[in-house]
Amino acid sequence: MRHPFVNGKPRVVQYLGYPGNYGMIPQTLYAKEIGGDGDPLDIIALGASTERGVVIPCKLIGILHAIDRGEKDDKLIAVMEGSPFYEVNDIDELKEKFGGVIEILSIWLENYKGPGKMKIENISGKEKATEVLNLAIEKYKEKK
Repeated sequence: MRHPFVNGKPRVVQYLGYPGNYGMIPQTLYAKEIGGDGDPLDIIALGASTERGVVIPCKLIGILHAIDRGEKDDKLIAVMEGSPFYEVNDIDELKEKFGGVIEILSIWLENYKGPGKMKIENISGKEKATEVLNLAIEKYKEKK
């Protein structure tokens, strides 16, 4: 996997380390015509840290609805197979069994690019996350 670039330079996050495995879902497109940012869908997989570029077996439990510099940029939330989080099946269960995780993710995302650049609008469960994922898969197939 290539290192992400911003303004022609490798992206460097000058903030606390990532609170999960933050990446993208291959073969998805969060197309602008459906309100997305035109990139593959972002995902945060909760569990032990992995190497960059690794495809992680996980299950989807929800979605953080985010606005990044005025553009919709939602983040799917998943739990990694083999991790303590894997017993969780939805956002409410995550909140119950692992208090504070959603708040940590939200605070991190709202600050890692600098003040005022990203805002978490709300959080939805597995059903909405699956709907967004399926739509992004369809859009990818259409553009292929």
